[in-house]
Amino acid sequence: MMLSRVATTLKASKKDLKKETSPLSAYVKSRLEDSKQVRRAVAPWGKISIDRQLPFLVVYRKPEGRTSLGDERFVMGEASFLTASGAESHHPGIAELVSEVASVLSEKFSAFLIIEVWISHLEAKGDMPERPPQFRLHLPSRDYLKLDIDGFASALRRIRVQRQESVIEMVCQQSACPPGLMPLMGRKESVKKNIYFLGVEIFDVYRDSETNLDFPLMLQTIRRGFSRALKRFIFEFTHQHTTYRPRNFQVLGRRSLVKAVWEVDRQLADLSRSFDLVLCATPTNYHAAFEEFKKKHFEAQPRFLYRPVVVEPAELKRVLYSVPIERIEDPALAQLFRSQRQGLDRKLTMLADRGTKKFLYGSMQLYGVPEDSYIELARHVLATVPVDESEEPEPNLMTARMIAEEAKKEIAYYRNQNSDFGAQVEVRDDIAGIMVSNGNLLINHRLKIPDHRVRALLQHEIGTHVVTYHNGRAQPFQQLATGLIGYDEVQEGLAVMAEFLAGGLSNKRMRILAGRVVGVGMMLAGATFVETYRELVHRYRFKRKPAFSLVMRVYRAGGFTKDAIYMRGLIWLFEYLKDGGNLETLLLGKMPQAQLPLIRELRWRNVLKPPSVMPRYLEFEEAKERLALIREGMTLEELSRAMKK
Repeated sequence: MMLSRVATTLKASKKDLKKETSPLSAYVKSRLEDSKQVRRAVAPWGKISIDRQLPFLVVYRKPEGRTSLGDERFVMGEASFLTASGAESHHPGIAELVSEVASVLSEKFSAFLIIEVWISHLEAKGDMPERPPQFRLHLPSRDYLKLDIDGFASALRRIRVQRQESVIEMVCQQSACPPGLMPLMGRKESVKKNIYFLGVEIFDVYRDSETNLDFPLMLQTIRRGFSRALKRFIFEFTHQHTTYRPRNFQVLGRRSLVKAVWEVDRQLADLSRSFDLVLCATPTNYHAAFEEFKKKHFEAQPRFLYRPVVVEPAELKRVLYSVPIERIEDPALAQLFRSQRQGLDRKLTMLADRGTKKFLYGSMQLYGVPEDSYIELARHVLATVPVDESEEPEPNLMTARMIAEEAKKEIAYYRNQNSDFGAQVEVRDDIAGIMVSNGNLLINHRLKIPDHRVRALLQHEIGTHVVTYHNGRAQPFQQLATGLIGYDEVQEGLAVMAEFLAGGLSNKRMRILAGRVVGVGMMLAGATFVETYRELVHRYRFKRKPAFSLVMRVYRAGGFTKDAIYMRGLIWLFEYLKDGGNLETLLLGKMPQAQLPLIRELRWRNVLKPPSVMPRYLEFEEAKERLALIREGMTLEELSRAMKK
């Protein structure tokens, strides 16, 4: 009698829970039928998130009586996912919810795919060698030959830990669901609605068996690789079994991002805007320092002065590491933000180390060091590109004020295209030469430039640095304006190419770029300021003031390797364009080569927009002809021959 009452109560409990879940199922069904986004909590644990109408759902059910330990995050970066309790008492409601989703979307796309993910234990300890990732793929017998399981396995094998390829096992069984849990749908219903199933068992090689603590770097690698492999598999499924035709597997990623993404982006961008490393590392007494150097007969390094650092690096680091990147569900974006945090950390360390030898080490980490092949190439350029032996002063020099007026006209041109183009021009006495900071053009009040160089200079500074700042500000990610860490090489490659396309890249300018590479190489080899200066003046016949300016840039603040990236960036850009690379992609913000795959993915997902303005130089007829030559494979040597004398 007692057992009978318990059974009756349990049945009633399951019935009640199904009734409780029904309003959620009805809500989800209605939203999907109206092509609207779904994002709701699922009682008593979990959530359902469907970005838009898509022919798949990725599911994770938390085993009853166990803490999830965050394993649900393996599915939460996808555009359509469900996390829910695996308790038997909640199964009817969860099954009903899955059935409603699958029914609506299977009717829409003629087929539907449910991928269930679960975690199994495998011994791993912190003092053991890292194991390779391990996966077991479970397929119902009816779906085994219909799904591209070999392609999925191949994509998973590309996930490597310490160069170890993933281990993949495939199992054919009656149902593809976690051990101890009931299937989400019966065979009869799935066949009738043309719904396919795949179970993915992930072994927790990323977790210490004794402490249950994750190995974070290993977990990040596996999560991101799994997400990428999953999208490739779903892409093949859509083309083989559904009416949906995405153009690229990356289209299957999320378009609408959660509030946590925008908040993390805003906080990191605010931190990045709070200081300007290059400005802080640039001497404010350039002209006085040159006069001091001259008085000492060019035999002793002068004293350089810098503007005060207006932030406390240690305090900003505390703020930096309080930014909640761990809340980001999308593994690709989480990795981007972690890279950004690491780069900002290095910049803040350099700010604290300014004026010491440690500054150089930070610079080497942030900007890299020139390879021997680049240094040899730079020396070849200096040895072969003709030297301007003329002692006559440059004719038709434009003053800082005149350059500023031309810059304002250039900015007005862009503002006519887009009223939000808000760059300002400032003539100042505390910078050397000309530079862009936070989207504004800064010009030294003593600067004088030949009039034939001004157009190319403005295409470098405004047509590249200001334009990409503005385009980055128009993107949902603010850091595309402040700059993703490591962006400088692409930026400076674009900027130098802009000079060439505008017809203003001269022999003199090319020698300066090569001289910077040689200067950085000599500094890293242990040469002093004076020794590097002598090399440029005596061996490569630089005039004294340009040589001083070049060496000052290399040795400033303790040693700055940034100037070696101009030529390296130009060579990379020429190869990129020769291989069919999209120039527009590089202009939608400030990004490094390493993040281009993610940038392209975000464009496919419609998260990022096309550039709001394009550089003016692309309208010049001669620029179009020169760009065509680059795409045909122009080399640096051919570029040198095509330059102005």
